[in-house]
Amino acid sequence: MKHDGSAGVPFAAATVFGDRLALAERYAELLATEGVERGLIGPRETERIWERHILNCAAVGELIPPGVRVADIGSGAGLPGIPLAIARPDLEITLIEPMLRRTTFLQDVIDGLCLQSVTVLRHRAEERIVLDHSDFDYATSRAVASLDKLSRWTIPLLKANGTMLALKGDRAQTEVVEHAALMASLGVADVKVMRCGVEYLDPPATVVVAQRSGERAQRKRKSSGRRAR
Repeated sequence: MKHDGSAGVPFAAATVFGDRLALAERYAELLATEGVERGLIGPRETERIWERHILNCAAVGELIPPGVRVADIGSGAGLPGIPLAIARPDLEITLIEPMLRRTTFLQDVIDGLCLQSVTVLRHRAEERIVLDHSDFDYATSRAVASLDKLSRWTIPLLKANGTMLALKGDRAQTEVVEHAALMASLGVADVKVMRCGVEYLDPPATVVVAQRSGERAQRKRKSSGRRAR
């Protein structure tokens, strides 16, 4: 990947982040300093923060339409939620993370970068308090858990026809095959593996895309119609 010579910032970053590139650069600096100091990112990762973390995560925005609500599951140091929020200020993003030291860092980042469309929720994704407020159009995650566990945590948070976007590695397709039955039992109507950032990432980001069925909402509408009659 080509860099522009400014603190190792790749040329592609300007295209991905546009006039918000300075925010992405500040976030990269925070990851490389406070993120390492707080144990949220390994010291060996500092040399590849842009390619492996920031651009890799922002690339998933290619799969998300404008103006929707997004839950970022197990956000950790803010990946993929923060890069996505910087690149896509039109999105309403909730970072869901159970660990206090991580949520503290996330809130510091949000305040420092003035990311007005981002909130932090300190809970586990599967907890009742989160499920009670589940009405997300999309849910993102990265390196959180195996696809079966991730599906159990994520699918219930989505509205009918909502979509799970799980950043995965080389085993993505294998995991989809292994857990297809479970995902179907949770209401997944369609699942596929897609590549994002193909024009500037090598390798591209690998994303498992799983859409929740809309049948439940349809049944509710039909039953409501019968009661009305």
